[in-house]
Parts: sequence; C-alpha cells; structure tokens
Amino acid sequence: MRAILVGVKTKNRTEKELLSSLQELEGLVKAVNGTTVGKLYQSRDIPDPATYIGRGKVKQLKELAEGIKADTIVFNGELSPAQISNIEKTTGVKVLDRTDLILSIFSERAKTKQAKLQVELATLQHQLPRVYGQKGKALSRIGGGMKTKGAGEKLGEIKARSIKDRIAKIKKEIENIKKQRYQQRKWRAENPNILKVALVGYTNTGKSSLLNRLTKRETFISNQLFATLDTKTSYLVFPDINKKVVITDTVGFVKDMPEEIMEAFITTLEEVSEADLILHVVDVSDENWQEKVESVDQILKRIKVDQKPQVLVLNKIDRVIPSEEYLEESDETLLSGGKESVIISTKEGWNVDRLFQILKRHAESKGTTVNG
Repeated sequence: MRAILVGVKTKNRTEKELLSSLQELEGLVKAVNGTTVGKLYQSRDIPDPATYIGRGKVKQLKELAEGIKADTIVFNGELSPAQISNIEKTTGVKVLDRTDLILSIFSERAKTKQAKLQVELATLQHQLPRVYGQKGKALSRIGGGMKTKGAGEKLGEIKARSIKDRIAKIKKEIENIKKQRYQQRKWRAENPNILKVALVGYTNTGKSSLLNRLTKRETFISNQLFATLDTKTSYLVFPDINKKVVITDTVGFVKDMPEEIMEAFITTLEEVSEADLILHVVDVSDENWQEKVESVDQILKRIKVDQKPQVLVLNKIDRVIPSEEYLEESDETLLSGGKESVIISTKEGWNVDRLFQILKRHAESKGTTVNG
C-alpha cells in the first residue's frame, strides 16, 4: 500500500490535534505494512457532504496521487458511501476511511475464535450502511418501473439481508462465548480472595509487555498499533500472604473509537466492568500521552467503569530519562495529577517492584487467604 493521508481541520479541532491524528493514522498504515507517501489536509468548518474535502481539493488529490503513484487514499474520519464513490470516481484510487483501516488491521491480527467473530461483526456492521451506495442506485435504473424494483435495489436487498442474517448468527455465537466467560468470571467474583485486575490503555503503550513482566507469561509483543487483539488472562501469587491476583489484558483503545468496534468488543470490555482494580497503562514517552489518557478515560466513562479503583501506570520512562536513579516519587504525583500512580519501565524493570507492592496492598484489602 502506497497511501496518501487526508485530514480536515474543522472548527472543533485544533491544528495540533489534526497533526497528531495524522501521525496516528500513519502508524495505522504502517501496521498493515503500508507506506505513507503523501499527506493532504485543509481547514473548513464542516466536512463537505459530497466529497468530504470539496471538489477542488479532490482534483488536487488526484494530481498528487498520480504524481507520487499512490494506490490508496486514507481519510482520518468517517466517510459516507456517496463520499467514497465520488472521491474514487474522480481520483481513480481506492479510498478508505479510518474505521476501514482499523478493521483491516483487526482482521489480520485476530487469532482466537472470539476475536475473529468480533472483527467480522464489526466489519459487517460497518459495511451494512454502504450496501446500496452509488452502484446500487445506478443498477436500480435498470428495468425499474412504478411497481417493480430495479436490479440494483434487489441486489442491495439480497446483500443486506445476507449481512443481517450473518450478524444475527455471529451475535448468537458471541453470546455463547460470553456465557462461558461469565461462568469463569462468576467463580472469580464469588471468591473474595482473588483480586481481579484489568489492564487498559491506548494502543501500543506496553500492556502486553507489562503482563509478561508481572506474571512471567510469554505473550506476543510488538512496537506497533494493535499488535494483539485477543484477551489474555494470567495470574500472580503473593506467597507470603497467600493472595492471588488475576490480570486480564484488553484490546488497546484509540481516540474516538468507532462505535462498531466498541460494540463488537463489548465481550472484552466486560472484563474491565467486573475488575476490582484497573491499571491504566500510559506511554509517557509519547508527547501526546495526556490527550490519550483523556481518550481512554472517556471510553471508561462510556462503559461505566470510570468510578472503579484505578492506578495510572506511567510506562516507558526509560525513553525519557537515562537511568532509574532519576526517578522520584514526587514526579508520580506531578504527572498523574494526584491520582494513585507509579512510574515504571517495563522493558528495563525500573520501579516494577513498587507496582508489585501496590497490587499486594490491593490484594490484602480484599478477602482473607487463598486455599490451595
């Protein structure tokens, strides 16, 4: 993929926010082994309903794509079927919106049955409004009459019905998986001696690495967005107090998480809703980390878990300071705004012992001892 990234600075978005979003979009392109070969953005109060960026900019986009031999145009926003059709017709280049790209990554990364079903569900829900589109309208003119349906409309209805049937089937399968997982979580919930912890955070903040470090479990990690999608659960035991901590890693979040993805991954997010403690993992080497913390906080509010006990885990500090000696506990309060927090480097192991002590303290405050 040789991609041109396109963004619009609306009245509700600052230039800094736009540039940050395009940088993240470039990371998403890289995650599907693509290369960003050009960028185009403009300022307008609201996106153009026909072409998102206006017909003049689309012509400019066509010239740019031809000049740098781009084969894909990726928009950092949600496009309507009409907008995609109009842009592709003018430029002659494949057009994707942000959700298309995220779903493409998810499709490649899903490994377990549950993750694959969730990705398929999100993809179908995203495709459904696009079934008719411009081609459907064009085909409907073939043989259409006052009391008859055009070929395009019939084809669109058939495809829509097929998608709806598949969505219903997937939802049933996911519901069965949810019931199985509920039984597992019910046992944990009924056992007051087990502390249930959920790892949450923006994508690529080091959650999987932290799970490995805390539980000595080997899970796949990679320095890219959405490296892993599957829910992973492991545990650690504090032998001196006979306490067990069950830790679940969840899919990474992104700003303005598409609704289809939020709905599809509700099974994963249920692990967060039933956790006793949330570890919000943050990449403090990212210059936009505070904005991303706010994005994750907004998602936690959407799933109504923002009132749960939470520890801010300020990770990747090794990219900011040269050694562990520079760490001071006062910095944690300053960076976290007074929230319970700990600055660590999962990679180097810096301050991880303090995180263990935090987990131990929360485990001690829940129940008595683990039997067996």
